[in-house]
Amino acid sequence: MNEPNYAPSDVATELKSACRTAVGDQLRSIIYFDEDSYERLYLRGDLEPDAEETVAGFVENERLGFRSQAVYDKSALGEYQFTMRAFDRGYLTRVIQGDHGAFVTTDELQMDHFDELASAVRGVLAGHDSPTED
Repeated sequence: MNEPNYAPSDVATELKSACRTAVGDQLRSIIYFDEDSYERLYLRGDLEPDAEETVAGFVENERLGFRSQAVYDKSALGEYQFTMRAFDRGYLTRVIQGDHGAFVTTDELQMDHFDELASAVRGVLAGHDSPTED
């Protein structure tokens, strides 16, 4: 389900600012989501909007990360940070924090930018965790 203006305005503003600061003009799009809803927060002006079915499919796939957190929670690798997906013409970076997350699409970037991008998104999401979170 997609609900207009779903993301709190401060989260939307902070995510846009953090992502633009981290990756600049290589930022393509930002999608904010939880288990039930999502909202596209940003789409670069030179890009055509994907069909809503495509965006919804990406969201459904990235929601699997809520379940993955439980699997990775006790890993010897340490705390889960983010997921990257590589495509022919860019990347998708997903960050989940508590009961909400975001994925960001970018043009091709050097690898060190992804850690910075994920850290920026995690910081915004963590600052807006629901009060019932531990």
